[in-house]
Amino acid sequence: MAIPDFQSIMLPLLSRAANGKEHRYRDAVEKLADSFKLPENERAALLPSGVDRIFSNRVGGQRRS
Repeated sequence: MAIPDFQSIMLPLLSRAANGKEHRYRDAVEKLADSFKLPENERAALLPSGVDRIFSNRVGGQRRS
């Protein structure tokens, strides 16, 4: 599976956040990656800058790996 784009990630992210509880960013990224069944190599893939992971960046749009 290819790494989902930002638009594909948004609804599952908002659905997880809708329960009113506080969520850690790192945990949300991991759970979303699990729900998309991303293999380890896609979870670890870096942006061309080499600073941030592609999937993590698409989830939050910021560097937080």
